[in-house]
Amino acid sequence: LAETGLKQADFVAVGSHDTASAVAGIPAQGENWAYLSSGTWSLMGIESDMPILTQEAFENNFTNEGGVGNKIRFLKNITGMWILQQLKKQWEKEGFTESYADLVIMGSEARPFVCLLDVDHPLFAHTLNMIEAINQYCTNTNQSQPQSRGEYVRVVLESLAFKYRLTLDQIKTCTGKTIDCLHVVGGGSQNTLLNQFIANALQIEVKAGPVEATALGNIMMQAIAKKEIASVEEGRKLIQQSVCPQSYFPEKL
Repeated sequence: LAETGLKQADFVAVGSHDTASAVAGIPAQGENWAYLSSGTWSLMGIESDMPILTQEAFENNFTNEGGVGNKIRFLKNITGMWILQQLKKQWEKEGFTESYADLVIMGSEARPFVCLLDVDHPLFAHTLNMIEAINQYCTNTNQSQPQSRGEYVRVVLESLAFKYRLTLDQIKTCTGKTIDCLHVVGGGSQNTLLNQFIANALQIEVKAGPVEATALGNIMMQAIAKKEIASVEEGRKLIQQSVCPQSYFPEKL
């Protein structure tokens, strides 16, 4: 404190991992919901009162991590927007400067279901050329290769949505829970096309936002520590009144 010039300050233990604070800041109601922290990497799971230590959880590579209010974050780590980010970086080197919003439009207008990627495949983790990695994956799996930037974008987003579908099925198998809503928070929650693809793939409502759930969850826990609010439930209700998540419902195809 002496070095900062502060004479006194309160120290509060918040959800010390950013995902723990993000989950705390989700404006959820009831019990039948799951979350997706969507950024460069994705973390998808549920809140649980106890660790889930079944054989199914082990085989499907789920983790049990501490959350606020003595909750357990039962979750799985998944590759997120990394592949799209690397594509965008590569296209920028080639002189294309479209924003993410532009890429979303291009993806929405592209051919659907050109191919399906396992977004967690090692080919995509460490590569200097994401286009070549995607093409190589398609060759290895006897699939067609994307033929335009819009198709690459759409392939990545469709593949993410199907990966989330697989993960949600695994969560339900491991826990026996009914999930009727997925809350998507973080920077990836701004990708409207991905959100719609997720709703279509999971066949449940998707609520996107807040983007800054980590900051909101952090502030909420400070308010609880200062006795300005009584509980996480009360804090979530306040967050619900302060933000307007966008709902996405499965499309009738």
